[in-house]
Amino acid sequence: MGILAYWRIVLEVALLWYAIYMVLLFFKGTRSEQLLKGLVMLGVIFLVSQQMSLGVINWVMTQLFPISIIALVIIFQPELRRGLAQLGQFGLRQASVEIIEEISEAAANLSARKIGALIVLEREMGLKSYIESGTPIDARITGYLLTSIFLTQSPLHDGAVIIQSGRIVAAGCVLPLPQEEGGVSSVPRSLGMRHRAAVGISEETDAVCVVVSEETGAVSVSTSGRLTHGLDHAGLVRVLKDIFYKPQKKASPFAMRGFLRNTKKGK
Repeated sequence: MGILAYWRIVLEVALLWYAIYMVLLFFKGTRSEQLLKGLVMLGVIFLVSQQMSLGVINWVMTQLFPISIIALVIIFQPELRRGLAQLGQFGLRQASVEIIEEISEAAANLSARKIGALIVLEREMGLKSYIESGTPIDARITGYLLTSIFLTQSPLHDGAVIIQSGRIVAAGCVLPLPQEEGGVSSVPRSLGMRHRAAVGISEETDAVCVVVSEETGAVSVSTSGRLTHGLDHAGLVRVLKDIFYKPQKKASPFAMRGFLRNTKKGK
């Protein structure tokens, strides 16, 4: 076998793996996920029946195959339409431009009114345990909804909002405090509990936290246990885009779940 044929096989396996991974990732968390699992099981049964020469099962499944193709197109129509619409969005990750704008707008409104807020955006590492500590919501992200959650009249304002897969999944969530080294906290004493919780969750996970100070109205972002202070609306949009997006020429085709973090220039 020549070297060219060898690399052709490697390329085919890599492309097949990538295609299967993308299909599974695309349907994960959707209403069609269980149906996809059922189809996989039917495929396994068909392969087993062929290997064991089970004539009746082979005949039935062969006769149903043409009809099943049409049925699958109808059943998966919403997912197929969504997938085709996203084909050209190579740089897009979990948070779209609209979501970033909504979050930044809410942070600006809360900052102007000096209302404290803590918004956590899930990335690669799951936040299930922290989500379960709050109240389930499962709502589309809008600036108005985020603002209303953190109003002092709201019963959910004293806690964190967690965003997962582009949706608000829970509010009033309890977050961990940062680890203390040698009895000294990594967060200055001048910062309140929201900032400490933001640093804590970003130390424990790869989540990104947007914090609005109740005392000063200042907006900060916490990643990897570090806080970036003094952000206005445009600055917050820029920081979030730098975190959640990579330029198209640098995008990695194998890191398709969640967010890919960029190293900011000047750091």
